[in-house]
Amino acid sequence: MKMHPAQIFAAAALPFAASQIISTGSTLLLNGIPYFISPHVAANISLQSDVPADIDGVLDFVPVAVLPTAHDNLSDIFTAWTKADDVFQSGFTQLLLDVTNNSETSTAKAIHTSGETPSTLVSFTSSFNVPKGPYFLRKATGDLHQAYRLYDDTAGAFTEALLGNDDGTFQVLPAKIPGSATFTIGVPSRLYYEPSDSKPLAGVRIAVKDIFSLAGVKQSNGNRAWYHLYPANNVTGTAISRLIEAGAIIVGTQKLSQFATSEVATVDWVDYHSPFNPRGDGYQDPSSSSSGAGASVGSYSWLDAAVGTDTGGSIRSPAGVNGVFGNRASHGAVSSDHIMPLSEPLDTVGFLVRDPKLWDKLQAVTYGSNYTSLATLQPKYPTKIMTVSYPNSSTEAGVLLNTFAAALAKFVGGNVSTLNVAQQWGMRETNPNADLNFTETFNITYPVLTGKGQDDAVVQPFYADYAKQFDGRRPFINPSPLARWAWAVNYSWDEAMQNKTMFMDWFNDQILPPVNDSLQCSSGLILYAGKTGTQSPRNRYDIALPAPFTGFSAARMSVFSGCPDLIYPVGEVSSFSALTNHDEKLPVAVGILAAKGCDGLLSRLAIDLVNEGILKVPEAGGTLSGGQILV
Repeated sequence: MKMHPAQIFAAAALPFAASQIISTGSTLLLNGIPYFISPHVAANISLQSDVPADIDGVLDFVPVAVLPTAHDNLSDIFTAWTKADDVFQSGFTQLLLDVTNNSETSTAKAIHTSGETPSTLVSFTSSFNVPKGPYFLRKATGDLHQAYRLYDDTAGAFTEALLGNDDGTFQVLPAKIPGSATFTIGVPSRLYYEPSDSKPLAGVRIAVKDIFSLAGVKQSNGNRAWYHLYPANNVTGTAISRLIEAGAIIVGTQKLSQFATSEVATVDWVDYHSPFNPRGDGYQDPSSSSSGAGASVGSYSWLDAAVGTDTGGSIRSPAGVNGVFGNRASHGAVSSDHIMPLSEPLDTVGFLVRDPKLWDKLQAVTYGSNYTSLATLQPKYPTKIMTVSYPNSSTEAGVLLNTFAAALAKFVGGNVSTLNVAQQWGMRETNPNADLNFTETFNITYPVLTGKGQDDAVVQPFYADYAKQFDGRRPFINPSPLARWAWAVNYSWDEAMQNKTMFMDWFNDQILPPVNDSLQCSSGLILYAGKTGTQSPRNRYDIALPAPFTGFSAARMSVFSGCPDLIYPVGEVSSFSALTNHDEKLPVAVGILAAKGCDGLLSRLAIDLVNEGILKVPEAGGTLSGGQILV
């Protein structure tokens, strides 16, 4: 239709707002490997000569390598870089940048490093100390941008990929590479970072369970309605702030079972799909609630650690079935501020890792004065080793667990004895509450403290906010948390808390008391079977609603007492998989407890047991020795 001249004039006279275009970064392939160019300028440099025209680039960016101050043998340097860093590759060596204090113009030089194609060496000056490593240089401005290598989240472990901003907030990483309904995660070069006393975690790549508040990031708690109802967080809590201040790199947030309640894959997971456990046939339950944490650390060598929470086993169980180290910290080791609670008297913050040395550093940073690292000291390990609900050696897993117990006893110069917790409770000479039936007293303590506690602190405010926004409606909740909340509201929080406190006081005084020697710390060690390599396939169907977690188990000792409880992978067992029609290997893990406040003793013990060959550092992959992950 032809416009009337008056219409044309009126349209031309309309006020238009000024357009604003903001770069959020760029993606490209370098020698077939996908990269993200950070939108943040790492440094601005002044080149002493023009970039040669034959240097390959795209969008005015060229890949470059900033050399260290001392670089006599570039071939050896690049070989070392390639071994240490998954971001660096030969594509960054076509243009080498060498810092100089001389501001005079110089000529670009062709030099041979390794390979057939010579590199071009260009000197530059900068007012900023530019870390060595791979970058993308914008030729027109002299701006250097960090290079992020992009990976596909094949395990489906993440809820968001993140990029840190200069102001301490985060933004979504705007990059995607081919993948089947997965996120793309970007990781910066390890070469940029040098650990120091003030930055002991410099360059350590960490993922965060999606119940922690991160400034600038929307949070889901495993629930779609929650994610869409609330705006992005404006603060980062204490635990994650300490990691960032120590130099850690947050690469993304990770899936959890909804509201951190226990859920079974796949039947209980409605709002989101459960992550994939990499071990065995690739279709085992990753456990919960820190499901993404366990699956990712077991799957990805490019990820160093994951932060999770443990209330009743939410770190320990995923660590066990995914074959990595994991810890439930002494309760109160770090503030739980800006973390969605399940039960404040039981909630703890911990880590899932493959490297026990890194484990010690992570805890030292996060728990601060509540943690004593023994990394540079010589501990005096307790010689009293007790086992609770420990299997015999009639199974392959039982052999592994008992072999570990015997090796541990030999290492510390001690003996192994059996501990019956319920029986010890009934000893009147050591327990003023011995007449209370153990089973009845603690049968519903845990499900009441978690179900009723979360209903008050999280659920009712959420329902009210949602109803206000959507005309009185209720949000969707997965069956597992919904059933447990409904069950728990019929019971007394005060009575459950009283019973929990009663157990804590007795256990920490009579069963596992501390000693007044920081090098020993604990009067003894307690072992229990963390995981026994039992299959838990994710393609099963249950028709009954999830029941509350009643009863008492060995894993509840630390929950009620507040003492540290760490998971060590001790090996793996073979079992026939009906999915692959092959024997596949699944992890076996031991749980180990020390007195409250003795977290550092158990971390150092893991390091020493690896050094002694009693434990092995697990690899990412289909087995604890690495290998292909089946899909």
